[in-house]
Amino acid sequence: MNKRILITAAVLAIIAIVLGAFGAHKLKELLPEASLTSFETGVRYQMYHVFLLLFLGMFHQVSETYKRRVYIIILIGVLFFSGSIYLLSTSSVTGIDFSAIGIITPIGGILLIIGWALLLRSFINIKQR
Repeated sequence: MNKRILITAAVLAIIAIVLGAFGAHKLKELLPEASLTSFETGVRYQMYHVFLLLFLGMFHQVSETYKRRVYIIILIGVLFFSGSIYLLSTSSVTGIDFSAIGIITPIGGILLIIGWALLLRSFINIKQR
């Protein structure tokens, strides 16, 4: 499980860096300021959760059950939250109306919060020596 989590974190980091660079250099010319700000929010939250996954993959005091749950919830949360923001904020460039998926963004945010709460619960369950 740890290897899968670490590989996922690395892949998400690569994607965040590529999208961040794309946003800073190319999309800056194409998107209105509000859309660019939203796009950057998606990149930033994706990268925040890369660090969480790296920590999760290297921290051995979290049980495998909690690791699996946190990993899946955070991964889906990032895909829903950041992914929907990427699509919504670039719709003026793609010409595709993604407004129907707008409900996915807050669901992704809720999943990210749940993932953090599960991690907190696993920390509370750590036995003191």
